[in-house]
Amino acid sequence: MAINKEDYLYISSLLRAREPRMLSRDKAGRMLDAPGFEDAAKMLTESGYEDMSQMTVKQIETALSERRAAVFHELETLVPDTAALDLFRLKYDYHNAKVLIKSEAMHRNDASLLSNSGRIAPDVMQKRFQEDRLRDLPGELGSASEEGRALLNRSANPQLSDFLLDKAYFREMNALAEALDSDFARGYVALLADSTNLRSAVRILRMGKDIGYLREALVSGGSVSEERLIQGISGEGLASVFAGSALAKAAQLGADAVSGGTLTAFELACDNAVAGYLADAKLCSFGEESVIAYLAGTENELTAVRMILTGRLSGVPSDTIRERLRDLYA
Repeated sequence: MAINKEDYLYISSLLRAREPRMLSRDKAGRMLDAPGFEDAAKMLTESGYEDMSQMTVKQIETALSERRAAVFHELETLVPDTAALDLFRLKYDYHNAKVLIKSEAMHRNDASLLSNSGRIAPDVMQKRFQEDRLRDLPGELGSASEEGRALLNRSANPQLSDFLLDKAYFREMNALAEALDSDFARGYVALLADSTNLRSAVRILRMGKDIGYLREALVSGGSVSEERLIQGISGEGLASVFAGSALAKAAQLGADAVSGGTLTAFELACDNAVAGYLADAKLCSFGEESVIAYLAGTENELTAVRMILTGRLSGVPSDTIRERLRDLYA
């Protein structure tokens, strides 16, 4: 039976009720203004986090990873269509594949770098690699992992292998958005692809690499095609390519960064463009939009919490952390 928006009534209501407890800009500001790390960490208990005031940086990373995995696990039993959840879990499957490919090539054990937030348990993926059964992995992940492994062995360039897996990742993201038959999901994935391609263009141009290398990095599915982006770089420039889009400000800052400007403001503008798109989901009373926005907001929240806590624990000035904080969903 086809899934419709009414099937999301319960979970949309549940997630809306949780929004007031999410980390807001105001709460983040109070954490940054707290006397010290321990005070900042204790404030998070108001948002349902465990007390991390006595944790090390590594323990904080573990706690936040476990919190993400717990959110994914809970929602798996509640979402009418797991494709909405897989839009976010997919990232961690591809992360784990990249880690294992490089681990094999370097003859080392990087199991501690694996994430438990994907669709596939880390130990299962490790076993597939050890038994050379990558084709048993779902979707494009298996074939992309085989190709990425072979490419790294041939080229000794881990970045090229990463590019190959990134292309497969976005093809699967687009397929999931189509499976949801959701314009909101399609728009979200397209904006992520555009943002990824803009970031790749800026970084590769700053490195002085040629257009051929950039082609290897670009992913499909954005509102700006790979060819249009390349033509723009060779012609009128990045700012013109994205003029009038959600990434217009980021593209202008990206053009400045290519010429020697800072990357920090550019990266912040890219992330805030995505956050601005997700804010529109609050206009929808129920539907897959609320699930996608909540999960993206949770990811942004965890990034902000990590940045604040590890920064304060390491003695980074609060104003420096504040400048780097992305827009939050709550």
